[in-house]
Amino acid sequence: MEIKPHASDIDMYVIQSVKKRREEAQLKQIDLSQHLGMADSFVSNVESSKRRDKYNIRHLNELAKIFNCSPQDFLPKNPL
Repeated sequence: MEIKPHASDIDMYVIQSVKKRREEAQLKQIDLSQHLGMADSFVSNVESSKRRDKYNIRHLNELAKIFNCSPQDFLPKNPL
């Protein structure tokens, strides 16, 4: 995982989980941002190590709808 000074281990796990699903679905960052109803740069900012943007619980719920999965699928099975 890339170094992200503004993110905790759990933040990084979630970000990487979403990124993996996004790439598997062949969605660009801007496409996922628009599906979420966020600014075009939102997903890019979340995935950037230079920004503080992160996904919240509402985002995880919307992402689960987009990827047809459970919000739990973005979280680790055990605490980090």
